[in-house]
Amino acid sequence: MSLQPAQDVPLLIISPNSSSERRVSPSWTLAHLKTRLEPITGVPAGSQQLTLQRGSQPAVALSAANEEQTQLSAFPLQPYAEITVIDTRPVSARTDFSDVSAVEKYTLPSAEYETRTDSVLAWKKAQKLGRFDPNAGSIEEQKIRAIDREIEERGLSVSSRIRLLPESDARRGTISYIGAVPEIPGLGSWIGVTLDEPTGKNDGSVKGKKYFQCSINCGVFVRPERCEAGDFPPLDLEDEDLEEL
Repeated sequence: MSLQPAQDVPLLIISPNSSSERRVSPSWTLAHLKTRLEPITGVPAGSQQLTLQRGSQPAVALSAANEEQTQLSAFPLQPYAEITVIDTRPVSARTDFSDVSAVEKYTLPSAEYETRTDSVLAWKKAQKLGRFDPNAGSIEEQKIRAIDREIEERGLSVSSRIRLLPESDARRGTISYIGAVPEIPGLGSWIGVTLDEPTGKNDGSVKGKKYFQCSINCGVFVRPERCEAGDFPPLDLEDEDLEEL
């Protein structure tokens, strides 16, 4: 009476480049199994070294003197046991399937993308969203309006006391200018701040043009999101008050 399993056995196939579940017939020879594993793992049949792991039991080598004649039923197959495929080739001869740097990538030409009717761009055009909204204005105008809203929402105005964000910056000062600074790259208004201490970058000037008056290295220009308005006394005065307490 034959004790070998009559049905295919589900096994987990693990290799350096893949991991998957496969059904294996116990009637296959060891050589045939390696041939079937080659397209799955990318390891040539002649370079495969196989082990069988069943639960917590020690791994068993899947090898035989005559792999063309030895059937898998000669080994202790068990559903969902793991077959590990080891590549015996030198590292320099192996293919790194995770490296896609050499894979040629296709980029759809912009002109062709513009003409497609099944793209996100086509949907935005149909819905009149973003730059296709006739009432939205240009992208530049939208950015400028967003900066102006930020200034208003933060309650920033000339002479306001502020501290710079993030809080780890710790510098404090007074707003001395709000408006465009063409000499600095970027659209919309900038906030010119006279810092309490000479830890800034200028004296209220940018490339020779004066925007506000302050001492050397007490001036700095920042975006409104870097400013928090509030009752922030100069740090040295605050320290003196603490000492009196």
